[in-house]
Amino acid sequence: MNVLTELSHVVPYAIALSLPVALLGAALLYLLRRRSLTTALTVLVLVPLVATLTGVLGVTGFMFGPQMTMVVVVCTAVAVVTVPLAVVLGCSIARRSVWEREARARERAAEASRRELVAWISHDLRTPLAGIRAMAEALSDGVVTEPDEVCEYAGRIHNDARRLSGMVDDLFELSRINAGALQLSMSAVPLADVVSEAVAAENPVAQRGGVRLRTEPSDWPVVSGSDPELARVVRNLLSNAIRHTPAEGAVVLAAGSDGAQGWLRVDDACGGIPPDDLARVFDVAFRGSASRTGSGAGIGLAIAQGLVHAHNGSITARNHGPGCRFEVRIPLATPDHVRT
Repeated sequence: MNVLTELSHVVPYAIALSLPVALLGAALLYLLRRRSLTTALTVLVLVPLVATLTGVLGVTGFMFGPQMTMVVVVCTAVAVVTVPLAVVLGCSIARRSVWEREARARERAAEASRRELVAWISHDLRTPLAGIRAMAEALSDGVVTEPDEVCEYAGRIHNDARRLSGMVDDLFELSRINAGALQLSMSAVPLADVVSEAVAAENPVAQRGGVRLRTEPSDWPVVSGSDPELARVVRNLLSNAIRHTPAEGAVVLAAGSDGAQGWLRVDDACGGIPPDDLARVFDVAFRGSASRTGSGAGIGLAIAQGLVHAHNGSITARNHGPGCRFEVRIPLATPDHVRT
């Protein structure tokens, strides 16, 4: 009973002494709520230790006997061990929190991009599909019977089907890039050959639009890359430049080397890209005020960027002269280059 009586007198006194320290610690945590997590955890560890030590010292009347000295030493030892651990744990949790916030932000951006892409794809697929359906019904119902008209309808169906096939190919390529499933067969690729083939393929489209394709005399480099993917990059850039260059305008290609990198430039005469759009011109499904992204679904430049990055290269866009300049940089081929 004596012990219980003694405790009934001591406990309230200890609480009364330690409670202000705990409240002060809570106030300090509130003031530090916008500071780092490491600081908050350090304070959170120290407050109970200081409150405990204050209560013990108050109850003993600050009389430092052997037992009291032992209590102080133990509390100090606990603080020495737990505070560094709190700092390490705080840093770890802070890094994880930042990583999780960034991951959530990336997921939200990716989901928004996917929704936007689906919307654009749905819109762009609907137009050629509606045309194919209408012309096929006209042919099957006998509305169109003249041989010339039948040939014209068949040609238009073929063109729309080819356009749909190209869009599906773009989606498949983009999905491979985003999934990290792109396998490149690397070799020494003469950039002159890639550009020559791309110009030959895109020149009929340019001529129909009254656009001149021109290559400047250059010291064409040999780069380390995959021929089909590099050809697709050049064709996407050319297609995009031709589409946005007015009649009588010119699309100019030039190439060269700089240090360990080869570069290719495609200049158009589109009138320039608004500054707010330049930073997003390679985003999936982003068209901007001037619809600059190239393919119908807004993924032509996104594919080009993904393929260039897969080659450990870079691609940039900026306003230049009467239009815009897209520049691709790819590592040059080396003598000891091996196929991967």
